[in-house]
Amino acid sequence: MSEPLAVRHQAWATPLRRPRMSNDEDARPGLSLTNRYLSRDGVPLIPVSGELHYSRVPRARWAERLRQMKAGGVTVVASYIFWLHHSPAPGETRFDGNLDIAAFVDLAAGIGLDVVLRIGPWCHGETRNGGFPDWVQQAPVRHRTDDPAYLALVTEWFAEIAAAVGDRFGKVLGIQLENELYDQPGHLVTLKRLAREAGMSAPLWTATAWGGADLPAGEVLPLYGGYGDGFWVDADAPWDPTFRDHYFFSHVWDDAGIGADVRRAQAIEAASGGPRTPSDEFPAATCELGGGMATAYHRRPRPEALDVAAIAHCKIGNGSAWQGYYMYAGGTNPGPGLQESHATGYPNDITPLGYDFHAPIGEAGTLAPSHAALRSQHAFLSAFGHALAEMPSSLPDVRPTGVEDAETLRWALRSDGESGFLFISWHQPHLPLPRFEGARFRVTLSSSRVIEFPSRPVDIPPGTLARWPLNLTAGGTTITWATASALTLLPGDVPTLVLLAEPGIDVEIAVSGSVHAVTPALTPRRFGGLDVLVLPAGTAGSVWVAEDGGRRLFLSDDELQWDASGTITVKAVKDIAVRRYDPTAGAFTPVTVPQPVRPVTEPVTVERLRPAAPTVPVAYGKHDGRPSAPAPDVFDELAAVHRLRLPSWAADPARDPLLRVLWAGDVGELRVDGRPVTDRYWDGSGWTVNLTDAGYREGAQVTLHLLPLAAGSPVSLPTEARSRLAATESQLLAIDVVEVVGRTTATVIP
Repeated sequence: MSEPLAVRHQAWATPLRRPRMSNDEDARPGLSLTNRYLSRDGVPLIPVSGELHYSRVPRARWAERLRQMKAGGVTVVASYIFWLHHSPAPGETRFDGNLDIAAFVDLAAGIGLDVVLRIGPWCHGETRNGGFPDWVQQAPVRHRTDDPAYLALVTEWFAEIAAAVGDRFGKVLGIQLENELYDQPGHLVTLKRLAREAGMSAPLWTATAWGGADLPAGEVLPLYGGYGDGFWVDADAPWDPTFRDHYFFSHVWDDAGIGADVRRAQAIEAASGGPRTPSDEFPAATCELGGGMATAYHRRPRPEALDVAAIAHCKIGNGSAWQGYYMYAGGTNPGPGLQESHATGYPNDITPLGYDFHAPIGEAGTLAPSHAALRSQHAFLSAFGHALAEMPSSLPDVRPTGVEDAETLRWALRSDGESGFLFISWHQPHLPLPRFEGARFRVTLSSSRVIEFPSRPVDIPPGTLARWPLNLTAGGTTITWATASALTLLPGDVPTLVLLAEPGIDVEIAVSGSVHAVTPALTPRRFGGLDVLVLPAGTAGSVWVAEDGGRRLFLSDDELQWDASGTITVKAVKDIAVRRYDPTAGAFTPVTVPQPVRPVTEPVTVERLRPAAPTVPVAYGKHDGRPSAPAPDVFDELAAVHRLRLPSWAADPARDPLLRVLWAGDVGELRVDGRPVTDRYWDGSGWTVNLTDAGYREGAQVTLHLLPLAAGSPVSLPTEARSRLAATESQLLAIDVVEVVGRTTATVIP
């Protein structure tokens, strides 16, 4: 038997400290920030924040989106406040309808979510001018500086935000200043002062720290990010090391890649030569772990669920004290011309309307597979975060030599010297990893605590994301180690530890010096005063852990939502089936759910009104070396037009109907009575549109406009899409499936 892979617990490098922020300044009862974690009522926690832009989501959908986030294990909703959306002209500022930030904050708090407001004034978020209205962008000022003329504009805008939010800042956990500002720490201090003078307050003030940003010491909590791919590199660029880095365990938190295209366009260089780890004053925290990725015309990444989950998993193993996602919920721009584009001087052409982002919650409000992949991690953080927050990260003795290393196992330890969790990540996109053979581990927690496991070496299949418990004690019983991932801990006279089996790895559990081979099942096994439920790997996408004042475990392939009241909402595209785990009975039991209407899926008749041009250009121009999207008039001239004849029930909001389109081509646009309602750049994925949100009413004409993609197009596509394009001789345009799905929605209090 070969030598085990070894790691030794490394204690915290610095003593526990409490910065001025949230303690001496902007204090809120019960809330405290340390250099290791955030605590509430004296209990450490690891927040999970997700980005949702209220101005990109219909107001009628806010409550549902927030429930979907809560059901995904998100505890904090973050949103930019786009100046551009609120104030199109001087003296014209709106905070009504889906711009009502006060109502949004109230709703989030009522559902049980904390709120972070990203107030800018420059935001980015793939918006025109980075979120500046044209009249601000064109003002004769030095933007994003302490130029008094610029600060006068900002002062007025901050006063309007403060007035709109009113007395609700007591519900706001954090305020982010600016975004991706790299070289002006003094300006961030000025913005913080102006925000306070306007009446804004929060326990936490934050700023993005990637790109070697020079931040004012002690004034802002540095926030980091991590994306596995991005639209902001050139179309012909290989998979960049700044993306690949995030599929490894590391104590480096900076990312030189995020926003590099905008820095280049603005002639700003990221700072270099300084430390690339968080300060001794603040914990390691993130706000932009890629929940997906936006699509630019020239480059169209399409991250899979495992790609998204692997990065988040690595950050937890790296010692993250705050998991923050951008985006967690997609949306739609509230009007045309509000997007980042070549025409407005930006290096990327983003879709004018659609901002799906391949997020866990898509533009149409449907859940992507990444929702399930992440929510198991978030359930783990909810159940064990109080302990994990006090566990520093330790890296193994032998680590990968660089991003090209596909042979050295990627793993890490978080521990307090007594107990902990071992993290394994054996996945990356684009360049698949081989099966890792013969893994066995030696974990030195202290001089007297050394754990070697499993009982015999195991192979680690590609795609493995594991978090194995070490010396985990519950119900008076200690699990010395287990080769299944910790999911949650259910309360009860006999508590239930819930583990999730890894695909292709046998489950062993060590208790009191004995090793037990366990077959995953839907019933538990009793060890002393603890039930251990090892769920089969195949249930991972169906697991829901409701944190709504209690903690409940469900299995369902349907979508579950909940709020702070304990009410469960079920949304399904087939007959509803929900099971709840009963810890007393030690079994899952069916939940009776009323089904007001039967779900239905019906093909849509597609009538071609006009064919596409027989030959479309290979390119439509360039900006800064990157292919540009076709102009609207060119699109209208060359695109095929199809009328979609929808069934009458597709106009019934009670069915919350979805239009699903599987297609191939270049650019797609959906119109209702001639008005564009959303759009897509083709990347090989399906396109889902919520017909109610799109404004469809019975009798309205729905047209699908599709532009072919020339065989020689220089745009970057995912591998499968590129292969399909390569199979065509001249240009690609196809409609594979068009269908409408009527869902059923039910509410139950189990």
